[in-house]
Amino acid sequence: MPLRSPGATKVTRDPVHHPLFARCYARISVRAETRMGMGAVRDRLLSGLSGRVIEIGAGNGLNFAHYPSTVAEVVAIEPERRLRQLAVEAALRSEVPVDVAPGAAEALPVKSEGYDAAVVSLVLCSVRDVSRTLAEVRRVLRPGGTVRFFEHGRGGGRIMRFTQRALDRTVWPPLNGGCHVGRDPIAALREAGFVLGPYRRTMMPENGPVLPTSYCVLGTAWRPESGDPAAGE
Repeated sequence: MPLRSPGATKVTRDPVHHPLFARCYARISVRAETRMGMGAVRDRLLSGLSGRVIEIGAGNGLNFAHYPSTVAEVVAIEPERRLRQLAVEAALRSEVPVDVAPGAAEALPVKSEGYDAAVVSLVLCSVRDVSRTLAEVRRVLRPGGTVRFFEHGRGGGRIMRFTQRALDRTVWPPLNGGCHVGRDPIAALREAGFVLGPYRRTMMPENGPVLPTSYCVLGTAWRPESGDPAAGE
């Protein structure tokens, strides 16, 4: 057995490794830009942002083209290697400065209170620990900083919610990169101590079959200002 030389660099494994799903997601997400209207959703998600922004779970970087010119810098965290490579390519085409970096949502590799806004887009469904992820989002935001979110999750009537729970307990997460269809992003944001702003529930696709992934929510939340009573919740 060959021995590693004393000066050799140890190869570390990415915190997320879903190469097959990453390839499928990259193709499907690009088609969804026009067929499902995701491009328009990204415009609404990112409109009005400014300053320094951190995007958690940037995927293949489809948000980058939609950031307004008022954004000074985007730090985009993506743990999956294949998607991160695609995000780097998208960053090179972006009109705003984008730095793509590896890292897990539950342990963001950036300093505390360094960002004016955080973006989570179709991310909370697949992280290993939602509460730790949102605690990290709150940590890296300055007091009063903005969270923009677009997530899918729990919805529909009794039969649909039963279906979502059944999928989450069985085949859906292993087949879809850890994605869960029955999480509640609004409740999770509240429990993490964020102040909820305006949000709207929508179906994706708006016109088409109703799927377990169709129940989406788009909106804004804030990290409480220092001294805000909500900060202790």
